[in-house]
Amino acid sequence: MNLLPKSSKEFGSVDYWEKFFQQRGKKAFEWYGTYLELCGVLHKYIKPREKVLVIGCGNSELSEQLYDVGYRDIVNIDISEVVIKQMKECNATRRPQMSFLKMDMTQMEFPDASFQVVLDKGTLDAVLTDEEEKTLQQVDRMLAEVGRVLQVGGRYLCISLAQAHILKKAVGHFSREGWMVRVHQVANSQDQVLEAEPQFSLPVFAFIMTKFRPVPGSALQIFELCAQEQGKPVRLESAERLAEAVQERQQYAWLCSQLRRKARLGSVSLDLCDGDTGEPRYTLHVVDSPTVKPSRDNHFAIFIIPQGRETEWLFGMDEGRKQLAASAGFRRLITVALHRGQQYESMDHIQAELSARVMELAPAGMPSQQQVPFLSVGGDIGVRTVQHQDCSPLSGDYVIEDVQGDDKRYFRRLIFLSNRNVVQSEARLLKDVSHKAQKKRKKDRKKQRPADAEDLPAAPGQSIDKSYLCCEHHKAMIAGLALLRNPELLLEIPLALLVVGLGGGSLPLFVHDHFPKSCIDAVEIDPSMLEVATQWFGFSQSDRMKVHIADGLDYIASLAGGGEARPCYDVIMFDVDSKDPTLGMSCPPPAFVEQSFLQKVKSILTPCHQGSECPIVKMEPSSTFKSTFQRQKHYWMAFDCGRTLQSPWEASNVDYTPTNRIKYPGVVGGRWEKRWEASGIFLELSR
Repeated sequence: MNLLPKSSKEFGSVDYWEKFFQQRGKKAFEWYGTYLELCGVLHKYIKPREKVLVIGCGNSELSEQLYDVGYRDIVNIDISEVVIKQMKECNATRRPQMSFLKMDMTQMEFPDASFQVVLDKGTLDAVLTDEEEKTLQQVDRMLAEVGRVLQVGGRYLCISLAQAHILKKAVGHFSREGWMVRVHQVANSQDQVLEAEPQFSLPVFAFIMTKFRPVPGSALQIFELCAQEQGKPVRLESAERLAEAVQERQQYAWLCSQLRRKARLGSVSLDLCDGDTGEPRYTLHVVDSPTVKPSRDNHFAIFIIPQGRETEWLFGMDEGRKQLAASAGFRRLITVALHRGQQYESMDHIQAELSARVMELAPAGMPSQQQVPFLSVGGDIGVRTVQHQDCSPLSGDYVIEDVQGDDKRYFRRLIFLSNRNVVQSEARLLKDVSHKAQKKRKKDRKKQRPADAEDLPAAPGQSIDKSYLCCEHHKAMIAGLALLRNPELLLEIPLALLVVGLGGGSLPLFVHDHFPKSCIDAVEIDPSMLEVATQWFGFSQSDRMKVHIADGLDYIASLAGGGEARPCYDVIMFDVDSKDPTLGMSCPPPAFVEQSFLQKVKSILTPCHQGSECPIVKMEPSSTFKSTFQRQKHYWMAFDCGRTLQSPWEASNVDYTPTNRIKYPGVVGGRWEKRWEASGIFLELSR
């Protein structure tokens, strides 16, 4: 039996609905949910003693069920004579106070201000089938009649799929009339989406339009969204923002539906936001492992990333999360990152908060009563203390935070909020901090951190462990000094270095403190970063350490153009990132490896005598970097026989023939091992 129209335009046809109800007979047709699914919203916005008009009632049982729970003053209208006759016969004896009238809702016969509520379940969607002029005029007449028959303070409650053109029309019409506009997602509609047929793949919403008395000259417009049945409505600034918020809910419902039906959608991530503030609270990544053999207990698991560890490769990168999921042995693993600026009481509280939402992302085929395990590292939610937040005109918003590592040691990090998963600078904090410094923040820490956070250092620069390099690429860059001539004498001979990119200052500080004959010029484009390094990372200038606020490209170009008087450096280190994520290469920016710039770099290096010149560049192993490096390889060869520096974790995957070893006593406490490979020299840190 073909009960649904082949074209949405048929919804606006009287003949269609007559045939529809003749074929349907007395069997109720519940578009957009039954009373049990809608009752939460209905009881919230309709009082039992209010007079209710149901437009386009059809043969739905909704009015009957409202009547049976105490809503007695209900009038139902529909354009179909067949359905009105059916409904009168069904309810004449059992519900004598409820009336059914054949009436066109665009030309209603009721006096003005006759009702407190107009209830519409799918009727607006059925009428507004397209945006042709004739259709829009019909909808305008319908909505105008709704406004006419409602009392001031009355409500038009419309159950809808909130498709873009319908939401735009309804919100636009009533907001221009000065009504308050609220969109409320029906609580059970997400469950319907997961199990529904393809034609009903969107969640259900209720529009609640409240009629206000017109105020001449007033431009006040109120837009609200309520995404949870018991949640507070969130005020939005415009109709456009309301439409965006509804679309986000629809996209989430579509995503849940797709995840429910099939796996391997690629990289899927989403934010779960605070229902009251709209601020992101959790970031979820969905990782499927199709090679895992299914069993009863390995369908689905949730992994809570401790605070401060979301930047680690295992949790912060797609490849790392895939490795984590494969190790965990579940068909689908969801990693959950906790946001800075949010309060989290405990692991149990997080599990309770996430339980309902994460089940919407469960894979197909999971048993309905399956217990879903919550996994983590270390057994707690981790420790993160935001010490400082600010905004730099060049770098944007940034945050200084202290986090606890695996060994219960604390680390201070600089993070640009434009790239939250990348630690810009990091330093280890010393344990011996004065009791006074701890007491200063004890009150603020009590609500958000467990008891083992009591030794967390505060802000003073002297709490920084300047002898420790946190960043692996910094260790590799220090190892690059072995490429200089007579590396065993580096602690005794003068060493001129240029460091482009200051950040927290850890790299130049380390060189300054461990190579006593070194003189360092550091170049930083952002003056705010010099303040950050000085105040929060223990950085200071001296007669051997000078900072220049300038663009690194311009600074080197200026030095290169200085003729015979230009300075010469034994080592130039590039530790710079790109502010443009579209370039595909974040460190260094592509301009730093262009041939014309590298020629300028070479001109300010100490003349080559037995390999004395040494440019060292921090580079990411991206495809863009690889192509750039291959393009410039002939030029790198001109520096010194193609010498290349590789970070320790990368060097371990290459087959080398060891030749000799060089020790730097007191530098890192480990052993640097020089190894040869056909294309150059690689160095590996052995611990």
